[in-house]
Amino acid sequence: MSVHLRPVLGGLKAYKPGRSPADIARELGLDAAVKLASNESAYGPLPSVLDVIAAAAAGINRYPDMAATELTTALAKHCAVSTDQVAIGCGSVGLYQQLLAAVVGPGDEVLYAWRSFEVYPILVGLSGATAVPVPLRDATHDLETMAAAVHDRTRMIFVCNPNNPTGTAVHAADLERFLDAVPDDVLVIIDEAYREFVTDPDVPDGLELAAGRDNVAVLRTMSKAYGLAGLRVGYCVSAPPVIEALRKVQLPFTVSTVAQAAAVASLAAGDELLERVRATVAERSRVADALRGLGVDVPATEANFVWLSLGSDAVPFATSCEQRGLIVRPFDGDGVRVTVGAPEENDRFLSVAADLLGPPPG
Repeated sequence: MSVHLRPVLGGLKAYKPGRSPADIARELGLDAAVKLASNESAYGPLPSVLDVIAAAAAGINRYPDMAATELTTALAKHCAVSTDQVAIGCGSVGLYQQLLAAVVGPGDEVLYAWRSFEVYPILVGLSGATAVPVPLRDATHDLETMAAAVHDRTRMIFVCNPNNPTGTAVHAADLERFLDAVPDDVLVIIDEAYREFVTDPDVPDGLELAAGRDNVAVLRTMSKAYGLAGLRVGYCVSAPPVIEALRKVQLPFTVSTVAQAAAVASLAAGDELLERVRATVAERSRVADALRGLGVDVPATEANFVWLSLGSDAVPFATSCEQRGLIVRPFDGDGVRVTVGAPEENDRFLSVAADLLGPPPG
């Protein structure tokens, strides 16, 4: 007799980030390969944060503060909200799973744009709910069609702004109109993993939109701009009942002592962080302009990556990049997402892109 296992859609094995830079460099006989596939920061933790990490590591024989009290207080101050409006999780992905566990079940529906963050359909499938993807329009969210798709079985909506993997962002008036059209009993998740990189003044701050709307939750992460991807810290800002529900379904001790300490220290180093963000944004513009100069369709991006609308050429292009020691992220039939790295990494990518996508010599 075999154990009965509940059928689920996809599962985390469906997420395939690819081989490591070390593996590829070894196979190609290179000193190193460049990874521009996962939207990680090109910069390591700030020196002041590294000191805090080292100090916190001395206490890892003890369990972390399950309530993440110091970090919750620091984030509440950072976001200008009360502590009962902030929940901490194991990255944004951990918070997605908590939200789904708290809100949806079999027979419920979860809306999101597609293509958007590839973990959405995986986790919706694992929750037992039904995924309802709504195609992008002009590489960004089609909020009118998404609003029209809401009905009595809809329980949750993900709005990734800026959108991963296209980098596009919806503007304040459009998002406000969408939120006003969504029923109060449907929870809207504004996923702002790349908020720190936004420079377009028309792109709204989700925290401002969530104020006064009890059915809106804003997710942010310390993985991208703060350079703490390996420590897994995300946070949610929402109305107290949503935060209380999130805390009830959180697995104990999911955010380590070291991660909590590093996140608090990173928030305190805001000025240094902004310097790094500005450098990344400047490189983003340089990379996007160079690609457009090659005739590539690159939509305006507000994240720390660019999107190459290559269609059926996406996988061949990514494969050719890998053969040259560059790891980028293809989405079969749609395009390629390329993280903005350090200037020398971007130079290397642009050189390869010119070889692969530029006009033939002569």
